[in-house]
Amino acid sequence: MSQTQVLRVCALYPDLMNIYADRGNLLLLRRRCEWRGVGFELSAAGIGEPLDPAGADLYYMGGGQDRDQELCAADLRELKAVALATAAASGAVVLGVCGGYQLLGHAYQLDGRELAGVGLLDVHTVRSDGPRLIGNAAIEPELPGAGGQLLAGFENHAGRTYLGPRAARLGRVLRGHGNNGTDGSEGARQGNVIGTYLHGPLLPKNAWFADWLIATALSRDGLQPLADGLEERAHADALAAAGL
Repeated sequence: MSQTQVLRVCALYPDLMNIYADRGNLLLLRRRCEWRGVGFELSAAGIGEPLDPAGADLYYMGGGQDRDQELCAADLRELKAVALATAAASGAVVLGVCGGYQLLGHAYQLDGRELAGVGLLDVHTVRSDGPRLIGNAAIEPELPGAGGQLLAGFENHAGRTYLGPRAARLGRVLRGHGNNGTDGSEGARQGNVIGTYLHGPLLPKNAWFADWLIATALSRDGLQPLADGLEERAHADALAAAGL
């Protein structure tokens, strides 16, 4: 692999949307690039800061508390929505986890109000009188090149997310609740825009998916294999916690 290739990652609201060890996702992306001799550049875009639509190959947004998510939702719509849509249309990968996933959709309910998202995913999220959807989960992803791999993580959300016709589910629920606890779907994918409720954090539990994101963001067919003994054990433990 070329020594001059660089993965540019932009973290959206890293100080506010980071309640589920989300920085671990960014750290793993860095390490898996560095171990392969691929450059890694990390930038951030917070409240009040503009977003460069050509500034990154991968844009990442994690989860946050309701108050922080509401602040980010307003800023995302007003200052960053157009740039983020432009980046996605140009081939950049956009990954939203939990609250970040909800913000990528059309709207979600919060305390009896409906807050608009940016609509990069054809999904909407509603609140339910039922219990929170909590626990270890595992899904069979429906991604090109997934090669039979599974995704495992921890979910904890009160919202129920439903997919519209333009979005495909990220995967089929094997264990856990998924998007809404009823239709067997988890997450969403629309082009290179991906949302999921799996965290804990997601990528250290699923190093293969980190590699999939890197390869997709860099428009590569594959990456140099790594000695992934510890990563495979972490993945197996996450699957076992979910009952697989």
